[in-house]
Amino acid sequence: MPRLNPPPAVLEIAERLEREGFEAWCVGGAIRDALLGHPHLDWDLATSATPDQVRRIFGARRTIPVGIDFGTVGVLDRHGKMHEVTTFRRDVQTDGRHAVVEFGVSLDDDLARRDFTINAIAYSPRLDEIRDPFGGRKDLDARLVRAVGDPEARMREDRLRALRAIRFAARFDFVIEPATYRAIVQSAPFLGRLSPERVKQELDKTMEQVRCPSGALAIWRDTGAFATLLPELALLTDRDLSVVDRLAQPGTERRPARRMLRFAGLLASLEPRVAARIMAGLRGSKVEIQGVEGVIARWSKFGPAIAGALAAGPPNDAQVRRWVAGIGRLQVGGVMRLASAVWAVHREAGDSAPGPGEVRGLYRRMLRAALQDSLDIGSLVVDGDDLRAAGVAPGPILGKILAALVDAVIDDPSRNARDWLLREAAVLDRRFRLESGS
Repeated sequence: MPRLNPPPAVLEIAERLEREGFEAWCVGGAIRDALLGHPHLDWDLATSATPDQVRRIFGARRTIPVGIDFGTVGVLDRHGKMHEVTTFRRDVQTDGRHAVVEFGVSLDDDLARRDFTINAIAYSPRLDEIRDPFGGRKDLDARLVRAVGDPEARMREDRLRALRAIRFAARFDFVIEPATYRAIVQSAPFLGRLSPERVKQELDKTMEQVRCPSGALAIWRDTGAFATLLPELALLTDRDLSVVDRLAQPGTERRPARRMLRFAGLLASLEPRVAARIMAGLRGSKVEIQGVEGVIARWSKFGPAIAGALAAGPPNDAQVRRWVAGIGRLQVGGVMRLASAVWAVHREAGDSAPGPGEVRGLYRRMLRAALQDSLDIGSLVVDGDDLRAAGVAPGPILGKILAALVDAVIDDPSRNARDWLLREAAVLDRRFRLESGS
């Protein structure tokens, strides 16, 4: 058995509780992860002390009432990090998401109310004893996600458990035990009781924690979770879902930009406006909604053209600059990462798509263009004031001239010189006026 080594700060909290005459056990994901040999930063404690007793022992300055009604008090260690300390409890009433609990029960009663056997393991640092009344260690060895006790009852108590089971199975490459899987399917029609924020949180964790999320997402689809929660995703194919696997995993440091790109990969086969509506329905931030919609919109607009051009051979520099100008300097990275993921899926399915070498070569050229070349009005060495000073009247024609100058400079960067631009502006001014009859 791997040795369990709670952090010193957690040991100090446990010792303090035990000196006051209470039980103190390490519980939850930290025990599971430690037994699997995985690092885990958040160690929580369960205790026989009531919330009021915990607050009395550690004082008002070191405690935060994070969930008093449910028995949880946050205790700050000497470094200011919070650890959740929760009173042994038992559910007396549930509504499918929230529970009314009672205190004054045993550790085994507390473990019995937990979701899965692999999460119902406790460890006493003082006794160096593991309490495992539901066979969690055996299921860890068998690589199983199994509900504690009656699976259907566990899902009725808290509908979120269905989604958590799927995430744990994908994160650890476990199998969901058959009776637990059937309970998830039976629970799927009732998942609408979950708030959009909780659903988004589960998807966030899946995108952050799971190396290849398509397996988890396929279970969301196959169990009916998508049909209830996100109907637009219920018909996504394995091929659609596998795009996410080819996009970089954010990791434990939670990089929002990478997570957002994984959402774009999940929704890449949908219309941009539909993707935006889904993200808004999940209560995503404005940055996430706009980011996902923007990446998908640019991919939809430029991806097929880029693939077609690459099939004919390396594009010329002017074409590369046009793609960068259309996509936007700051968006090139995200769009090309999504393109690379989609094309990888196409190749694996036996379809024609740009190869990895072609994609990497084009991406390097696009990055150079984004950093070095003049691709927009702000990059020109002249501006609207210069054109007005040269005799171009304010108005729509001035805007058309500036756009035409940008187009000319994209074709040939050497044209971004003051004399050439002013001469060309005069020619364009006469032509546009003749065309408009002014």
